[in-house]
Amino acid sequence: MLNNKLISLEKLAQTIKKAKLKKKKIIHCHGVFDLVHLGHIKHFSEAKALGDILVVTITPDKYITKGPNRPVFTAQHRAEFLSELESINYVSINRWPTAIETIKLIKPDVYCKGPDYRLHENDVSREIKNEINAVKSIKGKIKYTNDITFSSSKILNQHSDTLSEKQRLLLNKLPNKSFKDIKNSIERFKKLKVLVIGETIIDQYYFTEALGKSGKEPIMMFRDLNSEQYAGGALAIARHLSQFCSSVSLLSMLGEKGQYEKFISSSLPKNISKKFIYKKSSPTIVKKKYIDSINKNKVFGIYEINDEVIKDKNEKDFHKLLKKLIPKHDLIVLSDYGHGLVSKKSAKFICSKSSFLAINAQVNAANIGHHTIGKYKNVDCVIINENELRHELRNKNEKIENLMKSLCKKIKVKNLIVTQGSNGAILYNKKNNQFCRCPAFASKVVDKVGAGDAMMSLTSIALLQKMDINLSLLIGSLAGAQSVETIGNSLSVSKMKLIKTLEHLLK
Repeated sequence: MLNNKLISLEKLAQTIKKAKLKKKKIIHCHGVFDLVHLGHIKHFSEAKALGDILVVTITPDKYITKGPNRPVFTAQHRAEFLSELESINYVSINRWPTAIETIKLIKPDVYCKGPDYRLHENDVSREIKNEINAVKSIKGKIKYTNDITFSSSKILNQHSDTLSEKQRLLLNKLPNKSFKDIKNSIERFKKLKVLVIGETIIDQYYFTEALGKSGKEPIMMFRDLNSEQYAGGALAIARHLSQFCSSVSLLSMLGEKGQYEKFISSSLPKNISKKFIYKKSSPTIVKKKYIDSINKNKVFGIYEINDEVIKDKNEKDFHKLLKKLIPKHDLIVLSDYGHGLVSKKSAKFICSKSSFLAINAQVNAANIGHHTIGKYKNVDCVIINENELRHELRNKNEKIENLMKSLCKKIKVKNLIVTQGSNGAILYNKKNNQFCRCPAFASKVVDKVGAGDAMMSLTSIALLQKMDINLSLLIGSLAGAQSVETIGNSLSVSKMKLIKTLEHLLK
């Protein structure tokens, strides 16, 4: 700590408690304060005038959802700057994503917000309403200052390099709609009925520590530290969609009964209805990944899998469920991992019965050269990566736009999305012969597993709702960005975080 103003939350609580014994009136302000401007300074001055001691707490870096490369300044730097302002008595870095727990901890007499928070409907996260309730619970008061409203996000977006040239170009192509209109469109996703089809995959991550080369053999030895288990495959897609849609159905494949059902049930939200077929003499698919705990790099992986295509009674049961479920849903999302669930016959059946079908057909270590998107025809939305596209068309060097047109013609795809890793993604709309390019929006990449599924989930909903293709791909890309910033499928795409990020990008 550089000065006696910048203190921990624990010390802050003790200090405030002592001040209250001396009848001091405590004022509390909370925010990100990534770029302190005149509006903030006036806000703090007006807040200080309401009492004796002004306390400011700031949001930690990991909870900030204002877009790529935010915050510009670390929590420590933001706190140090604020501690130099004369009007502020104490500054502390918050421990939680919101001020709710902090309000309960320090119990201010007055909680102070800026004028832009007077209209609670503008607060997409509902944080201010929850904060007001927290203030009421400690018998405090909430006040709104009258200072001039500035937007740190708007200033940074316009005058700094937080956004790349490609990101700015995409944002400039978005339809001339207000953020409120876009938010309302996303909120309408909840009315859609979605069916997710695909293999269940249990992702197991084993975190290890490298010990060094074996003394007896030319191999590396590792120490097993701990492990985590996540619901992957179609389960992860269903979880993403359940955050946006009130009604989500899941049709998936497990191994023999009794394997992982309890874990699966505990991993899925209550608004997901589940139907399973059980593949005889097979395990539920498990993908084990061994991770270097220091840098989070994957060392190697092991599959527990029987990837023979289902047949006979299994396939009959599958088709029976498809026939029953598909007509009841607005959107069919199929993630085909090539592990035995979807035969050519099943692919044809799903394509012929779906009113709006989105597909991710993934190539992985178990099926390279044997599993492609080519078995599907007449699809509304397809997402594949560039290598999968070139493999399907057996073309290494052709311009990617030409290949996308060729694939759309070959298998009759209306909207084709091709992901390009750190270079973002391209969407081609066949009807309008229109390309849309979206750069990557992830601030950091922890794990790429599930990014394509997350992108497909949100992009397909947006396209179904006839949203502009630039906006649709942006929404999907922001979902993908959330996915790569966490290990495995540990977290679902957050609707609140996605909307908040959009809000700050559009300022």
